[in-house]
Amino acid sequence: MKRILLRSGKSPYDVVTVEEALHRDVIATNSGNLIFSDAAHKILGTPDTEVVSNGMPSDVSAAARINDEYDAFVIPLANAFRPSFESALKRMTRLISKLRIPVVVLGVGAQTGVGYNPDRLKRIEPTVREFCAAVLERSASIGVRGEFTEQYLRNMGFKDVEVIGCPSLFLYGDRLPVHKKALELTPDSRIAINGSHSAVLAQGLDRIITRTHERYPYLRFVGQNLSDARQLHWRDLSDPNAAVAAMPTHPDHPMFREDKVRVYVDPVTWIDDLRSFDFSFGSRIHGNIAALLAGTPATVLCGDSRTLELCRYFEIPHLRLDRAVRDPDAADPAKLYAEADFGGLVGGHRERFERFTGFLDRNGLENTFTHGDGGAAFEERMRALEFPAGIRPWNEADLASLTSRFGWLHSRIDELSLDNARLQRELARAGARAKAAAVPPASVYRRARRAVGRPIRRALRAGQ
Repeated sequence: MKRILLRSGKSPYDVVTVEEALHRDVIATNSGNLIFSDAAHKILGTPDTEVVSNGMPSDVSAAARINDEYDAFVIPLANAFRPSFESALKRMTRLISKLRIPVVVLGVGAQTGVGYNPDRLKRIEPTVREFCAAVLERSASIGVRGEFTEQYLRNMGFKDVEVIGCPSLFLYGDRLPVHKKALELTPDSRIAINGSHSAVLAQGLDRIITRTHERYPYLRFVGQNLSDARQLHWRDLSDPNAAVAAMPTHPDHPMFREDKVRVYVDPVTWIDDLRSFDFSFGSRIHGNIAALLAGTPATVLCGDSRTLELCRYFEIPHLRLDRAVRDPDAADPAKLYAEADFGGLVGGHRERFERFTGFLDRNGLENTFTHGDGGAAFEERMRALEFPAGIRPWNEADLASLTSRFGWLHSRIDELSLDNARLQRELARAGARAKAAAVPPASVYRRARRAVGRPIRRALRAGQ
């Protein structure tokens, strides 16, 4: 049995409560990550292959264990080549450099503006070079999201680069049945809209959300950030960068008060809910991919290269966000729906799927559609599990919601009490060892006190 270690926040089969999901951050700050990691998990699972989630850490001390226990390390990535991800990329490179097993990267992307100007990425170029060099020593090629990232790496001298898109759209293999359910959208249509904080704050998406909400009473906003989820579930506004009243996930927003907002911690419930919608649009690429996987038409409002290159590759209907903001009528759902053509997306899907599986073959990875049951066992196992529904706004202090939340907080307090008792014992032993060794104990006590306080601070933040 071959064993693959997959970089992901959690296994698709791991059912956790909403409170635990937010506490552990199983979505790695963005629930879109689970869309492509769950797809990779399904695709790579065959009768002869076990896929194991790593929970996202890149601890170099785990290298020896990974070498001993696994046959390959597979890393699905999104917009990893960006300045804010540089430290995480360095940690991954340090781990990869210690591995003796194959390392395969699925769908990495570079992030800049829609003009594809790479200047803002110059600073991180040495880090990207080290990462790619380490990966290519352990694989045949690197799989990238689209044209911009391919050219970005080729300009650095890397030749073994293949455009494969994102594994998320291959969740059902070579099938992607997207079709329009109605001739046109009306005020009675069910429409989903999505968007990031940066699109709302800096790119004017808030005006599109407000205008759409006024015209379409059955509009629903689907958030993706961890901060979005915490605002909905806990009314937690402690993150100053996320507490933006213009976001529908903020308690002061009318869509929050009208229960027209959701955040999902499992792709299966996300996709299932979107099956009942007529249309989805917004700046979130995986928010709209979730709709396409549900068979629901979607249009992406592209605000950067990471969304634009993926839309171009998969032929997903799209419009530049800056143009949509300048011309509000252009972003009206009825107009976007009428103009959306899914012929290229659906018609070219099989060819793109074969290109993707060819990349896997060249890197020594089997897939369930060619070498297994087409994902039937995966789907059967998923149907047997009961996942939590999408997180909705906490507008009423009903007994059931209070019981659930305070029950979880009580269990966390019990866990912290046990942790603190253990840490106090370690503190006492550290002090005794320092005294016996005639070492000034002040620094030992300071480190131990910090260790004691850290889990308490984490729990308080989670429960705010």
